Amino acid sequence: MSKVWILAQNEASSSITAEPIAGEDTSTTTTTTASDPDATGGTTGGRGAFGGYNLIFLGLMFVLMYMILFRGPRKKQQQHKQMVQSLAKNDKVRTIGGIIGTVVDIKDDEITLKVDESNNTKIKVLPSAIGRNATKE
Repeated sequence: MSKVWILAQNEASSSITAEPIAGEDTSTTTTTTASDPDATGGTTGGRGAFGGYNLIFLGLMFVLMYMILFRGPRKKQQQHKQMVQSLAKNDKVRTIGGIIGTVVDIKDDEITLKVDESNNTKIKVLPSAIGRNATKE
């Protein structure tokens, strides 16, 4: 370490004086006035030139995360709910398990599907188990 400088401001005037520590070479002393636009006094402002842009970028990241994590699944959930409410008798549907059947009866908490015509086999599933309505697609 060749030189260590201490910056101090004189209260009587608005100038900043840089003085070396005792025992160092005192042949050069730098003085800058506070009215000098190029003078920084050896310190920076803290956040820098891009501090505001970082906050805007952070805000945009939160908005994007909201759209991906909350809005997308909620929209899909509403579409599924609307599809289940629009089911009618004799609609051909596919369950999330891959079973294809025809709607026979619709109640509040269960839907009866006819899966085999020859044996007249019926199963009851929850409305959330309906994957898609093949009749309307």
